[in-house]
Amino acid sequence: MSEHDEQVALFQWARLHEQYYPELALMYANPLGGKRPRRTAARMRAEGQKAGIPDITLPVAMKDYNGLYIEMKFGTNTPTKKQAWWIDRLRGEGYCVHVCWGWESARDVLLDYLGVGE
Repeated sequence: MSEHDEQVALFQWARLHEQYYPELALMYANPLGGKRPRRTAARMRAEGQKAGIPDITLPVAMKDYNGLYIEMKFGTNTPTKKQAWWIDRLRGEGYCVHVCWGWESARDVLLDYLGVGE
């Protein structure tokens, strides 16, 4: 598996469970990672994309939070300095932010955030 594979598995699970948790239909991936040609990367920056933003967004207010962000990691990877900056800032703005290693961890964060089992 890779970080890509884990994120794909999470979105497959989410699509299968939207009928039970309709909020999952609003979840989306932020297309910021990966290697791109310089011209494409420059166009993306010009459009306002910024490095370090977490991989996944669920724009659903729950409990005391404005929404949920998930940064996916794989293996021994840890958040970069730019990612840590975004995580801190987003938390300061009232968002719930988690770093997850593996799709199951991210699924558990989503279910907890949505209040399943409470």
